Amino acid sequence: MKKTASFLVAVAVMSLASSLAYAYDPSPLQDFCVAIDEPKNAVFVNGKFCKNPNLTVAVDFFFHGLNIPGNTENLVGSNVTLVNVDSLPGLNTLGISIARIDYAPYGENPPHTHPRATEILTVLEGTLFVGFVTSNPENRLISKVLNKGDVFVFPFGLIHFQFNTGHTPAVAIAALSSQNPGVITIANAVFGSNPPINPDVLAKAFQLDKKVVELLQAVF
Repeated sequence: MKKTASFLVAVAVMSLASSLAYAYDPSPLQDFCVAIDEPKNAVFVNGKFCKNPNLTVAVDFFFHGLNIPGNTENLVGSNVTLVNVDSLPGLNTLGISIARIDYAPYGENPPHTHPRATEILTVLEGTLFVGFVTSNPENRLISKVLNKGDVFVFPFGLIHFQFNTGHTPAVAIAALSSQNPGVITIANAVFGSNPPINPDVLAKAFQLDKKVVELLQAVF
């Protein structure tokens, strides 16, 4: 009986370990796996086909243009230039990506989450008010004002934001722990889904008048 119990405990622990192991990008089993769209003579790894290693060149691991400011002339006053596996094929299986974020004066990177990554942010220019919200039921806001050279981390999957508190543009660089971190902007997802979420559902969830919900849906 004791042996059976021990065996079941071991199986449970191994199952938990396996589920945790696949919670993030899988570790590479080779030096690199440059992503290509052409499947001929290629191997499918982590969502992409791998280029023959003997045919890889420096440009497969290179991206140019992160020094160029993004266009912030939009409703939120920010622009994210993401360098992920789609724009830098050499990132495939390496579990990392990077982004430049430009903020207009009083612009923001609105509340959002990355379903597959932790984010670490470094301010290059300007002053940013940043923060994230912990999970239910606490929903605690953890926030900080960042200046040039400051670094802040946003934990995996939590809703977070950045707001430029200054009257001059701001710039930050973010590193993310996935080759394809993904992004879900909360307002766009909730009020701009396609097809739209039933207004009655959102009215009850947000304790709003149905007409207010419909107005928000029209905006997003």
